[in-house]
Amino acid sequence: MPKMKSHTGMGKRVKVTGKGKIVAQQAGMRHNLEKKPSTRTRRLTGTVEVAKADVKRIKKLLGR
Repeated sequence: MPKMKSHTGMGKRVKVTGKGKIVAQQAGMRHNLEKKPSTRTRRLTGTVEVAKADVKRIKKLLGR
């Protein structure tokens, strides 16, 4: 049976930390930024840990 290929698109969107947690950019910072309050856009900057419900699916895509 051939090897599983990791999903290259998912690899570009998420990062695995040293302890194995998956971190990603928060959603909602791509467009319509003028109508969003600056407090909200500041809160959305940076990376956060991925939701527990999505971890299993993302790890499978990454081949882990």
